[in-house]
Order: sequence, then structure tokens, then C-alpha cells
Amino acid sequence: MTENRNDAPRVTLGTSDLAVSPLALGGNVFGWTADEAQSFAVLDAYLAGGGNFVDTADVYSAWVPGNTGGESETVIGAWLRSRGNRDEVVIATKAGMHPEASGLKAATIKRVAEQSLRRLGIERIDLFYTHRDDPQTPVEEIVTALDELVKEGKVREVAASNIGADRLAESLAFADREGLARYVAVQPHYNLVSRDTYEGEAADVVAANGLSAVPYYALASGFLTGKYRPGGAEVASARAQGAARYLDQPRGPLVLDALDKVAAVHGVEPATVALAWLAARPTVAAPIASARTVEQLPPLLASVGLRLSPEETALLDEASA
Repeated sequence: MTENRNDAPRVTLGTSDLAVSPLALGGNVFGWTADEAQSFAVLDAYLAGGGNFVDTADVYSAWVPGNTGGESETVIGAWLRSRGNRDEVVIATKAGMHPEASGLKAATIKRVAEQSLRRLGIERIDLFYTHRDDPQTPVEEIVTALDELVKEGKVREVAASNIGADRLAESLAFADREGLARYVAVQPHYNLVSRDTYEGEAADVVAANGLSAVPYYALASGFLTGKYRPGGAEVASARAQGAARYLDQPRGPLVLDALDKVAAVHGVEPATVALAWLAARPTVAAPIASARTVEQLPPLLASVGLRLSPEETALLDEASA
């Protein structure tokens, strides 16, 4: 069994009883840019470093030639079995974006949940997200299907990713009115160079209803690590193109400069500061960050213990506005 720290900090997701680490480990790289051995090593190191919150999805990594989707879940399931640590880990997965099971019709949600349970080799999914909203399906059908999975004991808590403020509010109101399982968290695209994708109406609905945010792209596809610079050397990464686009945005270089200044004061890497800023935002419980190798983990885990001063936060706020 993998050893982990008993004194590691935990935060509670929304109105649930899920106690998770303030940094979630993204599983999108497992079975993609990280093979099984690398993935096991990263998962071991994350748990040993105090983490307990692993995020995946049925669609990871269907975009890779030769893959069919579910590779990440399969790797995580094999790791759980080999380590015998199921009770130490909060597993989050998602439904709705797999090319062969897209949308959120009730039958699709239930079928995908069963498939994820089999791949993960577990009896209950701790946190089950709708991966993106399906405007063609009424919220009543979606929420009712999720509630049935909770009642059947196959899902512990439910959440939503990539959902607009209006549909989120409508879903919560229906769940409350009918006494059904309600979302406890949202997973938005949110980071220092992408604030308008969450701040505003969506964040207001989350705050008003006691939900938590678990942002993805927390490091902007790696841009906020500081590896991508104007005129800098090309970085060998599957995400290089996505990260480099932020250099063309006015705030990109400004944010990097602010990160450098704050990181130098604390003797940490820019990624650590970027994650610490995000974790301290209103409603945010745990940013998601992925690591392809064990060597990439320390600056991510270091964010949990970093507290920024009001002046440092203001500097980053201004650069990213």
C-alpha cells in the first residue's frame, strides 16, 4: 500500500462530505503521454505528497490514434488494484463527451457510468460530472438520471463541467424542488489568463448555492509554468501549441512577468504561484493540474502550502485583468 501523509490539508466540496486535497491530479495524461509505469509513479508520488483527489473522464484519451477512450480510467483502476488503496482516494470521472457516448440523455448517462465503474474497478464513483452541458436534453432528465445513480449506490456525489449559469441554476432549482441529488461542484475552464470563462454569472451561481469550483486548465495547458516565453526555445510537449497561443494575448507576457516576481520572492516556480492564486479565489476548492512525470509534481504540490500576500495577489489580479 502506498504511504501518504495523514496531516495533509483537506477541503470539503460544496455541501458534500467529500474531503479532498486542495490540488486535484488530472488524469488526462494517463494512457496518453504517460504510459502505465509512468502513470503509476506519478499517482504514487501524488498520494505520498498528500494528495487524494484524482480527476479523469471516459473520453481520456480517445483523441489518440489507436485509443478508444477510457484509457485513463483503465490505468487508474489498475493502480488502485495494485496498491490496495481505494479508500484513500477520491475518484472523479465524467460523462457526455465520449465520441461513442456523447450527450446527456438518461440512458447515455447510466451506460457511461457502468462502463466507468468497470474500467476503474470500483463499486462507486465518488464524484460524477456531466462533462459538458447538453442543451438538447432537459435538465429534468439529466438531474433525474444522476439522482438514480446516487440512489443505486453507484455514484456518491454529482457535479457539472462546462455548464452555463442559467442551466446550472435551473438544474439546482429542479433538484431542490424535487428533493433529488444536487450538484456539489462545477468544473470550469479557469486560470490567470482565462478569467472570464468563470468569473461573473457562473461564479455567482456557484457561490449563491454553496457549490465548489474545481478548475481545469489551471495552468493554461502549461503556459503558466513559465516554459513558454517570447522568443524562447521550442518546448517538446503535446500541449505546446495550446500553451503558446497565450503569448499572443496582451495579458500573457504581463502575467508571466508578475508570476516571475512573486515566484522569486518565495523561491518557487511560476506554476506554484499560479496554482496558489487560483486555489485562493472565491468558491475554488481544488485546481486540477496534471503531471506526465514525477519530476513535474513538486511545484504543483508546493502550491498547497503557499500563501500569497494581499500585495502579491493584487499584482497578479492586475496583470490578469
